[in-house]
Amino acid sequence: MSAAYDAPGHERSPIAAALIEWHARHGRHDLPWQRDRTPYRVWVSEIMLQQTQVATVIPYFERFMERFPDVRALADAPVDDVLHLWTGLGYYARARNLHRAAVRIRDEFGGEFPRRFEDVASLPGIGRSTAGAILALSRGERFPILDGNVKRVLSRYFAVEGNAAEPAVARRLWELAERCTPQRQVDVYTQAIMDLGATVCIRRRPACALCPLIEGCVARQTGRQHELPAPRAARQRPLRRVYMLLARKSDGAVLLERRPDRGVWGGLWCLPQFDTAAEAQAFAHRSFQGVTGTFRELPAIEHAFTHFDLHITPLIVECAGSAGVMDDARCLWYKPREPVRIGLPAPIKSLLEALDGPMPLERGTGGTNGAKP
Repeated sequence: MSAAYDAPGHERSPIAAALIEWHARHGRHDLPWQRDRTPYRVWVSEIMLQQTQVATVIPYFERFMERFPDVRALADAPVDDVLHLWTGLGYYARARNLHRAAVRIRDEFGGEFPRRFEDVASLPGIGRSTAGAILALSRGERFPILDGNVKRVLSRYFAVEGNAAEPAVARRLWELAERCTPQRQVDVYTQAIMDLGATVCIRRRPACALCPLIEGCVARQTGRQHELPAPRAARQRPLRRVYMLLARKSDGAVLLERRPDRGVWGGLWCLPQFDTAAEAQAFAHRSFQGVTGTFRELPAIEHAFTHFDLHITPLIVECAGSAGVMDDARCLWYKPREPVRIGLPAPIKSLLEALDGPMPLERGTGGTNGAKP
């Protein structure tokens, strides 16, 4: 292995040369964020790629860059504009943290992405690995990274026992990441090890025959590539059932509420949510004028989150408008045919878009007729 990949003060990297050579022939070279690789563009891509596939991210990244070409444009925009472009990408805390971090960069760093690792890592939504990836990929600075793909490659190559969520295992993986990161061509190496984990050393059915590290991989040598890294202990996914009120006026406008910044769908606009149909009906009669007809259930919506499944029963009811008890800052009447730029959860966006077409109505839920007294 060439001394060009040695890191002063560290033993020679056992995998850098092989990965860099492999990446020249088989790596990904034309992703949108690899063109004009600035810290800002790399940062946005790294946040979008967290727990999200490359193919999904590409169109979101391109639209995001068109609307927010630099940090100042992102910082100066309303957070609703940011969430609007994030709709459907999931894990919305990432979008809120991007906006918060952009505001800090504008206000504390003069609009220039910080150069010091400590400053980058202190920004909202950026941890040790993401900060290292930004600086390594955009500036070629030597910082190790340890995202999910890299954890898998290192766990298999060195046969690291245990789950990466365990502190001792995490420390061992960081030691290995530091040891394997070369002194030169850090940007190429960083992209290469991420690409290998994403395309070859994948979670299920890894393509070991195509791997440039096959000769030294302990998991491959011992037939344990399907056991490593060790998965987390399986937990039963709880199911939560909720009702969402779809209160609609004669002009087609539907009431939406902004959700709290923390929690599920934080900061997004959503239909009012309740634990029971009775609570939804009581809210409607308390809050709206001219509630007419029965409350009717629309087909249920199933949505999976990381730690639980959500079963949504939409209840639709016609009304004449609010009775003046709404918080104007957290409520709005949204017209699906004239959408404004706000962040919507993907299933709610799909439901509202379906209001323009025929919508199957199911059984009535026993709501009362007539206007609110």
